[in-house]
Amino acid sequence: MKNLEYFRSWKMCLGLYTLLALGVFFNSCQNQLQPVQVNSDATPFEKLSDYHFFKEPMQQLVPNERVLPYDLITPLFSDYADKARFVWMPEGLSASLEHLDEIVFPDGAVLIKNFYYGGTDPDAEKKTLVETRLLIKSKDSWDPVTYVWNDEQTEAFLEIAGDFKEITAHDQQGNLFNIDYAIPNKNQCKSCHERGRRLMPVGPVPKNLNRDFLYPEGLKNQLVKWTEINYLIGYHSESVVAKLTDWSDPSATLHDRALAYLEVNCGTCHQEGGSANVSGLRLNTEEKNPFNLGVNKPPVSAGNGSGGFLFDIVPGNPDESIVVYRMESLEPGAMMPELGRKLVHKEGVQLIRDWITAMPATAN
Repeated sequence: MKNLEYFRSWKMCLGLYTLLALGVFFNSCQNQLQPVQVNSDATPFEKLSDYHFFKEPMQQLVPNERVLPYDLITPLFSDYADKARFVWMPEGLSASLEHLDEIVFPDGAVLIKNFYYGGTDPDAEKKTLVETRLLIKSKDSWDPVTYVWNDEQTEAFLEIAGDFKEITAHDQQGNLFNIDYAIPNKNQCKSCHERGRRLMPVGPVPKNLNRDFLYPEGLKNQLVKWTEINYLIGYHSESVVAKLTDWSDPSATLHDRALAYLEVNCGTCHQEGGSANVSGLRLNTEEKNPFNLGVNKPPVSAGNGSGGFLFDIVPGNPDESIVVYRMESLEPGAMMPELGRKLVHKEGVQLIRDWITAMPATAN
């Protein structure tokens, strides 16, 4: 009788142990990190979570394996939104450094840019995600894909036609502002990224990546890190890669800061092959001719865009310079950039004002 009771007791314990073990097993399988899933030749997923770029909970933006965070020295102004950037490439593929001034990404590569705000408390750590933009490379061309985050901050859904979000947040000075944040449609994405009739990444170029980044293992130059994990080939310790000036760095020269800001915020269009090529403005750090930068240069076309002023830049006089007028405007047909902002970047405008004010009247 005792042996029978012992057997029943042992059998019940074994059953409980088996159930617990199975529970642990299935729970482990459920929580197991799934690999990144990207089919660059197929229709984009309906949900951002289907790519598995981030661990759960996804809104914390903790990257999955081989999803590498990166940052830019001088970023594009986007209505005071913060951005968390990542890059992913398929196993065994690498980007290449071409002529030390361009990164050529392989097919299947994905650039991931998350836009978020800190909310109504300028000291709060919690962020409100608004949108996540992907650039997916396939067949030697880039496809822009946008996902809009839900109010619960649990998922982002594919959006082709564009959208608007009411945002309440703080600017860099801690001032509260409200904005009807515009999420671009697919064609608007193309207009900003187009160069020579081809879509190109704007931010991740060598001179804007050539900075240290704090990785989990410590501080390291981003080009070095990309090389170490085989995300980049062609970069060596003796490589001399240009470094873009940080527009917000007061220790840098006013001229270098201003040109870095203009290159990132305006130079994508105002360059050879850009959508504003006809303007004749060449707003980049390599440009040495003051006239091409707009100094004493009359606009190609008049109208609302000129504000009634005669020259793009009047040395010593920002109040009569078309560039400043267009940066301060919010009127369609006059504001610059035309897309990507609903607010005036006060700090950026002040930088360009200071730069023009410091120009001698005899410039050019």
